[in-house]
Amino acid sequence: MGAQTVPALSRMTGEGGAGRAMASAEPDAMAQHPDRSKGEDGAAQGASRGAARLSRGLLSSLPVMAVLLFGFLAPLATVAAYAFATPKTFDVFRSFTLENFEAIFDPANTVWRSFAWSLGLAGLTVLILAIVAYPIAWGLARAFGRWSGLVSVLFVFPLFVSENVRLYGWTLFFIKNGVLDGALKLIGARGPDVLYTPGITLFGMVYVYLPFMLFPITLGLSMVPRELVEAARDLGASRFMVWREVELPLAMPGVMIGMLLTFVLAVGALAESKILGGQAVIVATHDIEIAFTYAQNWPLGSALALILTVIVGALSLVALSRLDLDRILGRR
Repeated sequence: MGAQTVPALSRMTGEGGAGRAMASAEPDAMAQHPDRSKGEDGAAQGASRGAARLSRGLLSSLPVMAVLLFGFLAPLATVAAYAFATPKTFDVFRSFTLENFEAIFDPANTVWRSFAWSLGLAGLTVLILAIVAYPIAWGLARAFGRWSGLVSVLFVFPLFVSENVRLYGWTLFFIKNGVLDGALKLIGARGPDVLYTPGITLFGMVYVYLPFMLFPITLGLSMVPRELVEAARDLGASRFMVWREVELPLAMPGVMIGMLLTFVLAVGALAESKILGGQAVIVATHDIEIAFTYAQNWPLGSALALILTVIVGALSLVALSRLDLDRILGRR
C-alpha cells in the first residue's frame, strides 16, 4: 500500500511541477516577446474597431437603402410585374403572359420608330452638347477666374423655372407673329418656320439638358493638374497636343459622366416633342404615356417602359465600365 502510494504521489508531484513550470514560463515568454503580445492585442482591438465601424456604417446607410428600396426598386419591380400581366387588365402578380412583348415585337407594329427617334435624338443631343459645353466648361475651370461663379449661376438659374414654362416661352418666341417674327417684320423680313419640326425638338433638348453636361465636364477639367499641362508646354507640345494627350484623357471621366447623365435624361424626354415639336416626332415616352392614360393598357405601357429601361441600363453599364470611379471619388 505504501509502495503504491509513493509512485502515485511522485507522479502527481511531477505533474504539478510541470504545470507550475509552464505557468511560470508563460510570463517569462511574454516578458521576452513583448512586441508579439502587443501585436496580438492591437490586432484584437483593430478587429473590434473595424466591426464597430462596420456596424455604424450599416446603420448610417439604412436611410439610403430604404430610399433606394421603396423609391427605386419597388416601382421598378411593379412595372416589371405589370409587363407580364394580361393585356388591358390589372391582374398583376396573378397572371403571366408574353402577349405584351409579342405585340411590341410584331413586325406590323411601328413602335420601333418611337424607340429609334428617342435613341437618335438622345444621341444627337449628347454629341451637340459635348461640343458646345466643353469650351464653356474649360472657361469655367481655367479662364473665367472670379467670374466663374457668376457664369455658373447664369446656367443654373433656368433650372429654378419649370421646364414646361421655359419651353412655352420658346414657343412664343418662334411662333408666327411671335417675338422673333414680329421683330423681323419691322425690317421687312419674316421669321423662320421652325416650330413643330424635329429640328426644334432637338433644339429644345439641347437647351434643357445643357447644365447636365456642362458641370460634370467642368468638374473633370478641374481635376486635371495644371503642372502636367505646364510640363507638356515646356517640353514643346502644341496647344492641340496638350489638349489631346493631357487634358482630354484626364478629363474624360467628367466628360463620360456628363454624356451618360445627358443621354439617360434625353431618352426620357417628352415635353420637348409635345410642346416644341407638336408631336411631329413620336418618341417612346409618348407611346408609354398613351398606353398608361388613353389606352388604359398598363401591361403594354409597362412592357414598353421595361424595354426602354433595359436598353438604357445596358448602355449605362457599358459607359460605367469605362469610368475610373476611384479617381473621380478621390480615392487615388
